[in-house]
Amino acid sequence: MTTISALGQNAPKYPQTQKGTVNDTYFGTSVADPYRWLEDDQSAETAAWVKAENEVTFNYLKQIPFREAIKNRLEQLWNYEKESAPRQEGDFIYYYKNDGLQNQSVMWRKDKKGKEEIFLDANTFSKDGTTSLGDISFSKDGSLAAYSISEGGSDWRKVIIINAITKEKIDQTLLDVKFSGLSWLGNKGFYYSSYEKPVGSELSAKTDQHKLFFHVLGTQQKTDQVIFGDKQKRRYVGGYVTEDDRYLIISAANSTYGNELYIQDLINKNNSLVTVVGNFDSANNIIDNNGETLFVETDLGAPNKRIATFTLKNPTVENWKDFIPETENVLEISTGGGYFFAHYMKDAVSFVEQYDVKGAKVRTLELPDLGTASGFSGKKKEKTLYYNFDNYTTPSTIYQFEAETGKSIVYRKSKAKFQSDLYETHQVFYTSKDGTKVPMMITYKKGLKLDGNNPTMLYGYGGFSISLTPSFSIANAVWMENGGIFAVPNLRGGGEYGKKWHDAGTKQQKQNVFDDFIAAGEYLIANKYTSKKYLAIRGGSNGGLLVGAVMTQRPDLMQVALPAVGVLDMLRYNAFTAGAGWSYDYGTAQDSKEMFDYLKAYSPVHNVKSGVTYPATMVTTGDHDDRVVPAHSFKFAAELQSKQTGDNPTLIRIDVKAGHGAGKSVKATIEENVDIQAFTLYNMGIKSIPFNK
Repeated sequence: MTTISALGQNAPKYPQTQKGTVNDTYFGTSVADPYRWLEDDQSAETAAWVKAENEVTFNYLKQIPFREAIKNRLEQLWNYEKESAPRQEGDFIYYYKNDGLQNQSVMWRKDKKGKEEIFLDANTFSKDGTTSLGDISFSKDGSLAAYSISEGGSDWRKVIIINAITKEKIDQTLLDVKFSGLSWLGNKGFYYSSYEKPVGSELSAKTDQHKLFFHVLGTQQKTDQVIFGDKQKRRYVGGYVTEDDRYLIISAANSTYGNELYIQDLINKNNSLVTVVGNFDSANNIIDNNGETLFVETDLGAPNKRIATFTLKNPTVENWKDFIPETENVLEISTGGGYFFAHYMKDAVSFVEQYDVKGAKVRTLELPDLGTASGFSGKKKEKTLYYNFDNYTTPSTIYQFEAETGKSIVYRKSKAKFQSDLYETHQVFYTSKDGTKVPMMITYKKGLKLDGNNPTMLYGYGGFSISLTPSFSIANAVWMENGGIFAVPNLRGGGEYGKKWHDAGTKQQKQNVFDDFIAAGEYLIANKYTSKKYLAIRGGSNGGLLVGAVMTQRPDLMQVALPAVGVLDMLRYNAFTAGAGWSYDYGTAQDSKEMFDYLKAYSPVHNVKSGVTYPATMVTTGDHDDRVVPAHSFKFAAELQSKQTGDNPTLIRIDVKAGHGAGKSVKATIEENVDIQAFTLYNMGIKSIPFNK
């Protein structure tokens, strides 16, 4: 191992990565795939490669002089008691608590007399903290519960069924459950979703046919009835029962946008499924019912979404009536206390309006500040609701809200030792390549001199209609505490401005997303927030694709690139797990020659070129990621290491027994953030921390 100095005067010596001779042909064009063998997550060769790469990466990270200082401060700031909003189930109040550095949060409950006890402690599920608690669902009377667990971060779950009063297990454990909610029908049993277990690797093999099952308590899983998806081939199927146990709602989709909608009236056992929406042209979600009247959140004829009502007597879309009409702002809805809460975004910032069951506006809620409000949900009988509020400088605080009066008080203030008043956030609007105005939030310590010398983390996503709204992060707090800038643009492809904004970053308009991100970096440099030497770009999953595409298109723009769990092989992403379902956003190489050419032109794995100096890069992934399989990251890292010119390091950090991110232990999360910040600052030439002037 060579000695590595700041700014990589001697690049690491990477493991030898064997090149194969695999070629694929698309519309007459032959494409080499020399690292195809790294797709085999069950092979000894891949395991040896992972071990060797991690050895190089961690040897590099260990010699960064201030890595331990970042770790100590991150642990110190992370170490405070956290508690979730409470929920009523039967005679108990349930909530999650973490004493600070527990790997997994603990589910507690309180009885009517105020006596507290631990209900479920996920820290006891495994010795190393890598098994996490997923969904939990209670029967309507609160006497029964079913909960899922994830081992090593996998999307494949086990479901455990217990007597919620005694906490005793009462049924067999359900196996091989994936992408599933859990919804009880009385005390008889519950609905859940899954795929047939694939042949070969359960982490990477394609899963294409999702099914909705009903499990009757006390019966074998193999006898569970298939409710939907046996004759109909759909990639994503979910089902749930309305609060009054009257209707079964089924959503079915083949992609991450657009869904069919089916409803069954459960009062009459002979009632069959009624098709409400029979195509995938719109996004539709039943949010509530009031007797025979059903309420649907939809973007049908309303790109920013609206709420409509209908009955099963006349369920087709031409009979839907507006309940909360579309506005100029994007709508999300929650229900609780017998009311509807319309969550709107205006330039990615929340405001909330309350409506009654007749569709009359009750009030506009007064929120604590500009930021993100989430919650306002509960059962109809619960008149006391809760919501969380945070932004980039305000740790999450839980508020208690009285639905009848609109009164809001602090229920639990964050105990984070972070001085919010020392920091500032402002929103700017910059111009992208095609003239589109894009908003960006920029946060940093007050008094910071904008002289181009500030380490800056530019974070983006831009896909799947997901909105990046202001939120507090302990890791970002440490970054800013040391003098760094944190910037988040709201790129096209996201959901901040509705379906039109989303569609403007999909398929053969995907380059818009990359152009928006590049323009964000150029804005920060032009306005002296930072410079090329001090700019890092970061993103995960679809955001990992964003980073991979931008660093290969504009390697001169940034000093550091941090693609996490990224979709990086755009010609083969649809060959793994449920990846084919992402085609609404990406298109596939099999669609047409034009789509193939477009994907190949930006696919990060296929656009690493010899003779180019790429930024210092640390790819991060998990060996149990069965959402975006780690082969994407493996192949991209191998290409970079093979072709990088100059001494900038190109490393890959592979978490063992970790998946796409959900359920990751606190210990692993802290360690990953420490390494990301240490690597970034070290490759910017930072000698010590804090580095602010």
